[in-house]
Amino acid sequence: MVIIYSNNEIHTPKAYYVPMIQNRVAIYMGIKMMDKRDIIKITGLDRHTLNNIYKNRSKGIEFDTLNKLCYALDCTPNDLFRYIPDEK
Repeated sequence: MVIIYSNNEIHTPKAYYVPMIQNRVAIYMGIKMMDKRDIIKITGLDRHTLNNIYKNRSKGIEFDTLNKLCYALDCTPNDLFRYIPDEK
């Protein structure tokens, strides 16, 4: 459901919003059989930062953090995040 206002502004309610970038960090951690404590030990990331990424609560990710996650999980950014094209 998309609402278009008279000034051509588009509003998509959160319940109907599908993000264009799919966060697969939790899935990949499961594939590698690693838990959050393992990642924190290897990367030195703050547990709150990792928890927000893991639970898909973060609005963005710094390149340094992404680099550390890729190192710890022995993967590429493409393994952790997938691009899903918009339906438009």
